[in-house]
Amino acid sequence: MATAISSAVRRSIEIPSGRISYLEHGSGPVALFVHGVLLNSYLWRHQLDGLSDIRRCIAVDLLAHGDTEIIESQDVSVTANAKMLIEFLDALKIDQVDLVGNDSGGGIAQIFAALNPERVRTMTLTNCDTHDNWPPEAFKPFLEMAAAGGLAGTFDAMLSDKNVYRSQQALGPAYEHPEQVSDDMIEKYLRPLVQNEQRIFDLQRFLAAFDNSHTVAVQDRLKKLNAPTLIVWGTDDVYFDLKWSHWLADNIPGTTRRVEFKEARIFFPEERWREFNQELRTHWQAQQ
Repeated sequence: MATAISSAVRRSIEIPSGRISYLEHGSGPVALFVHGVLLNSYLWRHQLDGLSDIRRCIAVDLLAHGDTEIIESQDVSVTANAKMLIEFLDALKIDQVDLVGNDSGGGIAQIFAALNPERVRTMTLTNCDTHDNWPPEAFKPFLEMAAAGGLAGTFDAMLSDKNVYRSQQALGPAYEHPEQVSDDMIEKYLRPLVQNEQRIFDLQRFLAAFDNSHTVAVQDRLKKLNAPTLIVWGTDDVYFDLKWSHWLADNIPGTTRRVEFKEARIFFPEERWREFNQELRTHWQAQQ
């Protein structure tokens, strides 16, 4: 699995929620990419490289993730992250975006779009938190471990032996081909989370704040969202069942297309990036 980001530029900007780190590549209308738990903007490297000819592609590091820096009292819930995205776009003087979300980033994208529909040119949702379907059962053992104070030891184990990360007891089930996940990729995702005790504590707070009441609360507004919406779902995801792609299509009136990637899993933006990029390109160009 390719790991390089050829031309994306790493930047950061101070906003009320913190010092937000992000990757940027390309020019034109802005596409905003939102990753999920344990990852960071690196998830979207293939989209930044492959779609920069038609979009100014921006991928943020969420609160408590990547190189983003926050204070100890900063709210890190999914709603707080949606608010952070508004502050981020305001600071960059960006009015509208093509919004793309994966995993918990998809839940954040739904909240962002439901509360700020005028800021969304189009939306694309992949396997993600939806309504009351999260946290997923398959992820609950990890949440219990984190609540018990085990994050530091778990990350140390994954970084010392990358095969632990790839194992079925850890992140292996998130990938169609976990054996192709490189050591460099694992370093890029996990190393920022263990820079110091505060970073680990911030992530623990992020995990402890998992509460589907945030997405349930915006359902009525989501049902009024007319932004053209593409839904792309991996059919073999152990975290978010295929039925939730149908739920989203049924509840977002702006849905224009629902696509299934056979045998794909939650992190398919990395593994199936060529197919996914083509879906994004077609979706965006259809709205021009």
